[in-house]
Amino acid sequence: MDYTFWLEWAQFAMRWLHVITAIAWIGSSFYFIALDLGLRPEANAPDGVHGAAWQVHGGGFYHIQKYLVAPDSMPKELTWFKWESYITWLSGLGMLMLVYWAGAEFYLIDPRVLEMPVWVGILISAGSLTIGWLAYDWICKSKFGEDNTRLMVFLYIVLVVMAWGYSQVFSGRAALLHLGAFTATIMSANVYFLIIPNQKIVVADLMAGRVPDPKYGKIAKQRSTHNNYLTLPVLFLMLSNHYPLAFANDYNWLIASLVFLMGVSIRHFFNTHHGHGGYLWWTWGVTAALFAAIMALSAAGAEAQGDPWDTAEDYTPASQRFADAAGFEDVTYMIMGRCSMCHAQDPGYDGIGAAPKDVHLETPSQIAQAAQAIYLQAGVSDAMPPGNLSFMEPEERAAIRAWYRAAMADG
Repeated sequence: MDYTFWLEWAQFAMRWLHVITAIAWIGSSFYFIALDLGLRPEANAPDGVHGAAWQVHGGGFYHIQKYLVAPDSMPKELTWFKWESYITWLSGLGMLMLVYWAGAEFYLIDPRVLEMPVWVGILISAGSLTIGWLAYDWICKSKFGEDNTRLMVFLYIVLVVMAWGYSQVFSGRAALLHLGAFTATIMSANVYFLIIPNQKIVVADLMAGRVPDPKYGKIAKQRSTHNNYLTLPVLFLMLSNHYPLAFANDYNWLIASLVFLMGVSIRHFFNTHHGHGGYLWWTWGVTAALFAAIMALSAAGAEAQGDPWDTAEDYTPASQRFADAAGFEDVTYMIMGRCSMCHAQDPGYDGIGAAPKDVHLETPSQIAQAAQAIYLQAGVSDAMPPGNLSFMEPEERAAIRAWYRAAMADG
């Protein structure tokens, strides 16, 4: 099997790991936030117990107590919730490398946005994540960061600026994905560099008989709060690359900016509810209004776009070898007949509002640009056309495989 085959399976395996660990991280995070907010004083509780809760799950009853500092004697074993965060970030980095770095010419760089060498795109990708965390951490530790409300407003402005900046450098798909990676890097780094180390300092002080400095708990609480409100927007941004209505338009950065506000409104509802503060139903109205604004921006942004890759001269360096490969003319004719009714600027198939994954297959240059996706989806598998609605023949699939492999051999 060829390189593309193994790369696709490596991406699948890494994505599977990423999803599993993300579920574990987000699940434990949401659980402990709800638990912490729902704790209540309990009669006859041991000294130092801040609150307790009774819960039922899986046929058993659980009595949970939270010590404000620590019990009189530390247990021999403590369960640390950290590996979920670390592996989620590491597997996400693996996905970034396998999809957007290894496939930079197809997914990361869009000459319609900004022409650049592949190495420059990868450097910007990696550098922005690193610099983003360092800048965020510095701001939080500064005097400016002592006011949490002021800090949160400023950080939101930073995220809006980053959303716009990524949209000026990368493809729409990569821009939103990188904004999610930028935010997720901050979240995981909060756990690795602040929350867990601070907890270990507190534990060490207690075991040595010292009174822990309350500043460590204050810092960890601030970073945990940020993570709480950033989780839902990150999930949206990570899923966005499957939905071109979100990323493939001129206002994708504004859409991303509103998504962060939706995350705040939704989490505020649940945080208040778990803290026994009632049901703030107005937050759902705010969320619905924000989502309606996102849909309106999506429609307006799509209408503002021109038809990409209009001429035969619009070949990128990556796509040129596929245009030059034997069999390209036959494959082009075939794809236009079998696939362009859906993969078009204005899809003609009922129920398709935008070209799936924003893959347009109406011109030779577009087909050459999407060579890898065509090969995987219609050559080595029969995923496309869905249900073989346009009746692609086995001989046509064989022609796609031969054309792609000829181009790869020539490259």
